[in-house]
Amino acid sequence: MDMQETIEKLLILQDRDRRILQLRGELGRLEPDRQALKAKAAAAQSALEQGKLRIKQLESARKDLELEVEAKKELIGRYAGQQLQTRKNEEYRALAHEIETCKAAIFEIENREIELMEETEAAQKEVIRATQAAGAARQLEEEQTAQLNRREQNLKQELEELEAKRAEVASAIDAGSRARYDRLVKSKGENVVVGVQHGVCGGCHMRLPPQLLVMCQAETDLVTCSNCGRIVYYTPDMDLALVD
Repeated sequence: MDMQETIEKLLILQDRDRRILQLRGELGRLEPDRQALKAKAAAAQSALEQGKLRIKQLESARKDLELEVEAKKELIGRYAGQQLQTRKNEEYRALAHEIETCKAAIFEIENREIELMEETEAAQKEVIRATQAAGAARQLEEEQTAQLNRREQNLKQELEELEAKRAEVASAIDAGSRARYDRLVKSKGENVVVGVQHGVCGGCHMRLPPQLLVMCQAETDLVTCSNCGRIVYYTPDMDLALVD
């Protein structure tokens, strides 16, 4: 295999590796996306449950107030009965004072009951909204999770096919060139086979010595940038002239 063909296959290999990296990145983002959908649905459901709990608490508080009112009314009845039995003015007035105190307490309690009823009504409206929001979030989770699952299946299939194609291309490259490429990928990332334009390396953008430019044109061996170590190549449509 001549050097031009080796470069061409290395470029194909690099393209395959870039796409493989992209696919793996997309696959890696699917699970966080699924978890985010699940978290939103769970948060909406939690808000609904909190709303329902709030209504129960308000209703329980109102029932407690109703019991307080009943207890105060019983006291009023007892004090009124004692008034009928007493012959002492001082005791009668004391009982009358207790009755008025109970009536004032009942008035305050009933006002609080009205407030609780209003709060309960507002909470019920909020639960209706929360129910709709939870249902929408649950539906969104189901629909988008299904889309993500289909996306995952397609990406995995594409990745499997691409890895097979990569292996086929890699097997057609001589072991030395492939090993050099693999080492560069580990140290430099996905952009390791780069063209020469205006006399500079397409990777680090540093000027190349004249002898390296001559070697690129000769295409007799793999040429690496003297600055970054990337594999550099030249094609007739590139400009070797240096730009100041």
